[in-house]
Amino acid sequence: MIRFSPRTAVLLAIISVAGLMMFAWPLLLHGYERVQPPFIFLALLPLMLVVLLSELSAGGIDTRTIALLGVLSAIEAVLRAVSAGTGGVELVFFMLVLGGRVFGPAFGFVLGCTSLFVAALVTAGVGPWLPYQMLGAAWVAMGAGLLPQANGRLEIAMLAAYGIFASYAYGLLLNLQGWPLLTGVTVPGASGNLSYDPGGGLVENLTTFLRYTLVTSTSSWDTMRAITTAVAIALLGAAVLATLRRAARRARITTPTRVTTPAEASPLQAE
Repeated sequence: MIRFSPRTAVLLAIISVAGLMMFAWPLLLHGYERVQPPFIFLALLPLMLVVLLSELSAGGIDTRTIALLGVLSAIEAVLRAVSAGTGGVELVFFMLVLGGRVFGPAFGFVLGCTSLFVAALVTAGVGPWLPYQMLGAAWVAMGAGLLPQANGRLEIAMLAAYGIFASYAYGLLLNLQGWPLLTGVTVPGASGNLSYDPGGGLVENLTTFLRYTLVTSTSSWDTMRAITTAVAIALLGAAVLATLRRAARRARITTPTRVTTPAEASPLQAE
């Protein structure tokens, strides 16, 4: 429902590259004695997201789309409040995947940003991690809109599989965001130090990070998120997709029929 212009696509690509650099800076930079994130990226990314949202608005967001976006963002905030990621149970991804699937990648990107922002306000989760969460959720919903065409059970299976992949990918990126700021990380049962080494190389830090995320998140929180998302899509996906598609059809813009007045009729018609 929200159209991508070529300019918007380029801007989104720039934001995605900047976002990936913001996530992966510990692996790209090494040899620094002090561990600190590149705050210039942290400051620029929210501004770039605002620019992208403005561009998307100019490309086709009407009042009906805004209303749908507000309703879905509110639903996401409620789902985040009732689940809150407790034990890895996270229902937000369920609606992100289905919303992006029905309304397209552009709408999905905006939905991911607004949903996590509203949810953060509701759950008092505003912090320096919020831009990372917003961008990660935007990628999840946008990716669902880019999936190939499918119908029936095949579509549900595809979306459930994508939900599992997105759950692990999101957890991996968010772990990468916070891992360099932790020092002296040790986990019972895991050998060696799992902390970021500012002077280490790419392979060394990547290996340490993968061990860290495996024992602290992937095998627990991310797995539960993946299971929750896949089960919710398998059980409720068909009904929710039908409801969202019905709403999409009703919200679709139609060109109004212009009534010709007698004064505007052609001379032949007037005679």
